[in-house]
Amino acid sequence: MNGSQWADHLIQPHFVVSGNGVDEPIDSLVGINRQSVDVLMETVASDMALGISAVMLFPVIDKSHRDATGTMASTPDNPLIQATRSLREKHGESLVILADVCLCTYTDHGNCGIIVNGHIDNDSTLPHLTRQAIALADAGVDYVALSDMMDHRVAHVRSGLEKEGHTTTGILAYSAKYASSFYGPFQEAAHSAPSKWGRSSHQMDFRSTVREALLEVDMDIEEGADIVMIKPALPYLDIISAVADRSLRPVAAYHVSGEYAMLNSVAKDDDHLGRMVNETLHSIRRSGAELIVTYHARRALEQGWLT
Repeated sequence: MNGSQWADHLIQPHFVVSGNGVDEPIDSLVGINRQSVDVLMETVASDMALGISAVMLFPVIDKSHRDATGTMASTPDNPLIQATRSLREKHGESLVILADVCLCTYTDHGNCGIIVNGHIDNDSTLPHLTRQAIALADAGVDYVALSDMMDHRVAHVRSGLEKEGHTTTGILAYSAKYASSFYGPFQEAAHSAPSKWGRSSHQMDFRSTVREALLEVDMDIEEGADIVMIKPALPYLDIISAVADRSLRPVAAYHVSGEYAMLNSVAKDDDHLGRMVNETLHSIRRSGAELIVTYHARRALEQGWLT
């Protein structure tokens, strides 16, 4: 598979902020910046010239705009919604837009759900996720990416989308998302580290069985997921393989921020990095992932690493 064929399998993540002219490097994610919508538009256009036709957007919300229930997630001021609308207007159907649906970057406590009586409450969170998904669908998103792993959020969001007439909006479900130690750079980039409680109540334990992951995937598919995601990728290649062997839905894998930073940190030079990226992404594809979300997408295609 050559570089142009690889491009169809890669999704480039972006971090979107409010304002204008913002292009802020992220220390722990070399080569990845927080960008305002105007700058993001230029970056995406450049990426499309390389062959990248799919993006995943994550918001970075200023602390002054956060509250206990993540109100900004579904308002017009949300830079994620603004970016989605602007990209759709400019690129039409030539760009596949996936946008994150979660509350962690919008809440003042940094957790994925609503806090009730000192605990993250699953059922209280679902209406907020659904409102966020509908707002993104209104803006023109192709897929809402449900990244929180709350129980039954796929069914709740699917029902909400269809009631609003968004019958063609897809759902990418983070079906087997592990409470992993590899998320540190992302949490720095998105300012989404939880202040307390953590995420073990709704994300999977890394020691859990393959069978448990398959049950989670099956439940999301039954509830209406169009694509199922395993995250992270490298420590869970066995999970990707097991899901791909039985799933009738496309399987995606997220080569996460910690994996990206790890390769960058040990590379002797660009040639060495390229060979490691090539080997790594091939291993994820070989395990059965049809789609790979990776921060390496842009540079891998630009430098011709994937040959």
